[in-house]
Parts: sequence; C-alpha cells; structure tokens
Amino acid sequence: MRTTQIPGVSALAIEQALQQRLNPVGLEVIDESHLHAGHVGAASGRHFRVRIRSERFTGLTRIARHRLVYDAVAELIPQGIHALAIEAETA
Repeated sequence: MRTTQIPGVSALAIEQALQQRLNPVGLEVIDESHLHAGHVGAASGRHFRVRIRSERFTGLTRIARHRLVYDAVAELIPQGIHALAIEAETA
C-alpha cells in the first residue's frame, strides 16, 4: 500500500502564531486532514479546526474575528493550509 504524504504546516505552528498575535485564554488547534483523505484539495495542504477564545474578539462580528485569525496565520497559509475551520469566541 502506498502512503501519500500531505504537505503543510503543523498544528503547533498554527498554535504558536495564534498565541503570539491574539494572546488567547483558550486555544485548540486540531489537524483534521485524515477526515478529508481523497478530497481533491487534500493533496495540496492540511485541514485544521481552530477553537479560540480571546479578549481581542470582544465587540467584533464573527467575520471580523475570523479575519483576525486569518491575519495571524497568513504567512502559514501558502505553506500548506488547505482549509481552516474557525470557532472564535470572546473571553
């Protein structure tokens, strides 16, 4: 059986970027790539779910919260993040 290596960054790299930029009080980064095996985009990068709570989100819309998360990991996206599911809540 042939194993396909999925390119991309690690959950730890995403966690570190979010810690540095958003100073969360709660953070979980889950690599869900295995759930997308065979998906067309799966070969081009990894799939992650981010659950984050931060005071930086206070008073922001859901879209604005997601933009902050994407801005925090912007440099990592071209390195192999294919999909990013975000659950962003206020602290």
